[in-house]
Amino acid sequence: MMIDAPSSASPTVAVIGAGPAGLTAAERLAEAGMKVVVHERMPSAARKFLMAGRGGLNLTHSEAREPFLNRYDAPARDRVAAWLEAFSPADLVARVEGLGQETFVGSSGRVFPKAMKASPLLRAWLARLEGLGVEVRTRSCWKGWRDGALVFDTPEGERLERPDAVVLALGGASWARLGSDAAWVPALEAAGADMAPFRPANVGFEVAWSPLFRERFAGTPLKGIALSHAGRRVRGEAMIAVYGIEGGGVYALSAGLREAIGRDGSAPLSLDLRPDLETEALAQRLSRPRGKDSLSNWLRKAARLDAASVALLREAGPLPDAPDALARRIKGVELALSAPRGLERAISSAGGVRLEAVDERLMLKARPGVFLAGEMLDWEAPTGGYLLQASFASGVVAADGLLDWLRRR
Repeated sequence: MMIDAPSSASPTVAVIGAGPAGLTAAERLAEAGMKVVVHERMPSAARKFLMAGRGGLNLTHSEAREPFLNRYDAPARDRVAAWLEAFSPADLVARVEGLGQETFVGSSGRVFPKAMKASPLLRAWLARLEGLGVEVRTRSCWKGWRDGALVFDTPEGERLERPDAVVLALGGASWARLGSDAAWVPALEAAGADMAPFRPANVGFEVAWSPLFRERFAGTPLKGIALSHAGRRVRGEAMIAVYGIEGGGVYALSAGLREAIGRDGSAPLSLDLRPDLETEALAQRLSRPRGKDSLSNWLRKAARLDAASVALLREAGPLPDAPDALARRIKGVELALSAPRGLERAISSAGGVRLEAVDERLMLKARPGVFLAGEMLDWEAPTGGYLLQASFASGVVAADGLLDWLRRR
């Protein structure tokens, strides 16, 4: 067993978890002159971050502050707002470009690195951390505390360390194979942290499609639609899946849909297939003579609906004959969602350490000197840059809180 003690010359900080929140905290602390050691149980850093960037790394979003904040669900919105004051989308863009990674704003307002992938950014980031003297130890698995010391399981055997303070950024409970398996929960509960159960976030939902619809249209996108639930409406896209429906527009509403299913057993999701047209204007188009066209071909021409959209209308029942009734169906196809997919299929998770268990600096109230960041805290946000932005920002807040705590000591 190896035992490390902090140097008296410079405070030593352990950052446990090498994802976006942990690496952000490590960089901030090293810039302030701390001796920083990052522990990561996986063989390499930021595996989930790299996976998120495979289809284009959406770092943040360019929209105004109020609509940006409204993407975060109400219970945590005020706390997240404070994080974004400390580290805004503009700050994140500046930090990324300071690493030599040029960014751009896409047509939807989302912000990406010009390289699109996460790997060039991560390489530049790790190089900067190395230049700041940050040590990154992979295959170093935190097991909790023993007699006030941090306990790590490493390839060389058990290791005990006593840093001056610690940032925990261990992720949530989704994508276990990439490191986010919530194995840290017993240690935090033993330390007195109040936990909320983990739930899937940014996840698809099950729909009882007819066999023919499922067979023909699974894997088909629904583009340029609007989705609504419980008075909340978003523009976006969705994907018809074998099991039901998924995609960015669904993820933006997933928290409310998940809670409604938990309360009522099912949840209605309304799809507006032509959000750019008012109902009356659409009804007027549908009043034109059909001629010899089949119904599907006529709807394609008159309402500009593709085959999947026409089939989706039929999934909701026989099509109305009256133009105004048909227009209302197109503007509000209602799906009955029966269940969210599980955590193993979720992009992120809700739940974790309750925000009431940490102070405004993100220090664990039950254990002074221990700061938390990222998805291990109980907050959630949709994809589209909001999830990553708050993860980065929480790392800044935890690092600044730690520095403030050390100064006050």
